Amino acid sequence: MNNSSKKRNISTIIILAIVLLVPGFLYITLNKIGSNQYLKLPIYGDKVLTGKMNRKMGRERPDTSYHQIAPIKLINADLDTVDFLKEDTVISVVHLFTANDDGLSQNLISSLKPVVERFKNIHKVKFYSISLNPNESVEDLKRLQNVYAKPYTSTWFVVKPDTAITNYVQSNFLIDAHINQDSTFTFSNNYLLIDTERRIRGFYDMNQNKEMERLEDEIKVQLVEEARNNPLKIEKK
Repeated sequence: MNNSSKKRNISTIIILAIVLLVPGFLYITLNKIGSNQYLKLPIYGDKVLTGKMNRKMGRERPDTSYHQIAPIKLINADLDTVDFLKEDTVISVVHLFTANDDGLSQNLISSLKPVVERFKNIHKVKFYSISLNPNESVEDLKRLQNVYAKPYTSTWFVVKPDTAITNYVQSNFLIDAHINQDSTFTFSNNYLLIDTERRIRGFYDMNQNKEMERLEDEIKVQLVEEARNNPLKIEKK
């Protein structure tokens, strides 16, 4: 066998080795290092180490307690009680409004409608337009319900509290909300994305370009996370 034949044989062996061994090596590497690596949204608010350790993927990790929003009872246009955040299988999108505000409130409600339309058949996602005004009239709530949320009665809830909730909003939603001297309200122009564990996973500024698109995309991301972490709970819903 001449030198050129030997070189060709060696080259062939090397190529075969690469073809046979590299995919297996990559598969093992990805399973060891890259498996279960997927996009996760941040968790907002205070984080506290509980002192416990959790074992995940063969590794010990410190257990962390995150900021959670307290459930609250609200009232809809039919004067029925709505248990906000009672369900542990629902991803929620929330914003504030007052019915007599034709500026920010109107824009927050109208801008949400295309997002609700996008997820109208996914009952694990619910949308809440929450008035800050406990004296909001039933007529005003019904007007807004009929104009915007009527096609989405099981998905989109236009509601109000029965007592002042500005302190609740600030401590739970971590956004601005207060009553002015003239009895009007000042509040945030953000939508909130809340996971099934009542944790805030996103803030979305209505005045920023592409924020509504980001909200849609991150609802999908959160749906994937919930399905991965709680497959049985999600399937039951």
